[in-house]
Amino acid sequence: MKTAKFSRLGFILAAVGSAVGLGNIWKFPYVTGEYGGGAFVLIYLITALFVGIFVLIAELLIGKLGQSDAVSMFENLATKHKKAWKWAGFVVIVPLIILSYYSVVIGWIFHYIVISFEKLPTTVKESTDNFMNLLTSDYQTQLFYHTIVFVLVTAIILKGIKNGIEKINKILMPLLGILLGILFVYSINIDAFVDAAHFMFDPDFSKLTSTGVIVAIGQAFYTLSLGMGIIITYAASLPKQSNIVRSSLIIAIIDTIVAIVAGLIIFTLLFDKGAQSTKGAGLVFISLPSVFYEFGGAGQFLALLFFIAIAFAGITSAISMMEPTVLYLIQRFNMSRTKAAIICSIFFYLLGIVTLFSNITEYKPLLNVGDKSFFDWVDFVCSTMLVPCGGILVVVFVGYYMDKTKIRKELVPLMGKTFVSIWFFMIRYIIPFALFAVILNETGILNSKG
Repeated sequence: MKTAKFSRLGFILAAVGSAVGLGNIWKFPYVTGEYGGGAFVLIYLITALFVGIFVLIAELLIGKLGQSDAVSMFENLATKHKKAWKWAGFVVIVPLIILSYYSVVIGWIFHYIVISFEKLPTTVKESTDNFMNLLTSDYQTQLFYHTIVFVLVTAIILKGIKNGIEKINKILMPLLGILLGILFVYSINIDAFVDAAHFMFDPDFSKLTSTGVIVAIGQAFYTLSLGMGIIITYAASLPKQSNIVRSSLIIAIIDTIVAIVAGLIIFTLLFDKGAQSTKGAGLVFISLPSVFYEFGGAGQFLALLFFIAIAFAGITSAISMMEPTVLYLIQRFNMSRTKAAIICSIFFYLLGIVTLFSNITEYKPLLNVGDKSFFDWVDFVCSTMLVPCGGILVVVFVGYYMDKTKIRKELVPLMGKTFVSIWFFMIRYIIPFALFAVILNETGILNSKG
């Protein structure tokens, strides 16, 4: 079955929309704060330019040459062990699982857009109490917004590549850029912007640990939506004459700029009011709301812009997480888009309800395993193991199991023989081990004693 095609701009915006998500605006600032600022950012930038772009090229190559769903592409492009390699394509289920809790988090953001309209918390304690009440008690509000996200994402996916994914990204991505631009201009005029810039761009390598280096590699990888079949699936809908190397550079550069700009905005606001960059949900839903309050009348407007910007980033990422599995069901089982989209939507919606209730105090004993909630387990398994494993599968497949003649025919005119040789060396010998180190670090194996 033929897949609909993106326009060149539509593909770039869709791929950027997939890459630019909560990882850029939420996770990047707090891991930068946690691992020493400038030195961490430098390693992140270097790895984004090498690990990120090289894997992006590999994923775009699979999609452009494969022109199908991810499972079929691995099977059809493999030069040997075709039946075994089709299983690698089932990485497409990973983003759908991630979407189950990602949808819940986007729901929190929608809730905070409403709070920004009404009344911001006046202190960190009030902000903490508000968020913890939402997280552990108020399942009605969470379920309401999770349902809104479910309806929005499903409606966009039902419209297809051209009228759904491409169209919404052409609207939301420029709006996201405008909102971040307004926030950035405002932050430049705050004295603390200088401190934020020094923190992010003056590398102090005494603060950088080996763990920080590995986290920077992982962060560069995660923010580009690699290892999940998303870029591969989108690339199957590339226009025939697309330059995949140039596309990779554009995607990586825009994604990195958004992360840097978001970091500068957030650190400026935090430093100006003497607040700390806290980990995870605490940064966006506890620290920043009370900081926005301290900016007076402007703070409410800033909060509104900030949460709308994150909501836009979340929605564009969410639709990209669903499309790979939808396309697989359409291609392999000859389903209509409507049927495939409804199946995938119901799956992530119901799983999202389970993740949501696993944080509710009353239901925790039923849904927790060990010291983690079901929500935390899904996040942990997907982000620390399945996603980097998907990246390893991609580079090993392209490096060892695809037709080298076809690869060179595609890439040499775009990169030249020397750079293609460097690219091959990186994806065959360096990147798999770097991603394996990320897995070992994130699962705690590198830090275990004895």
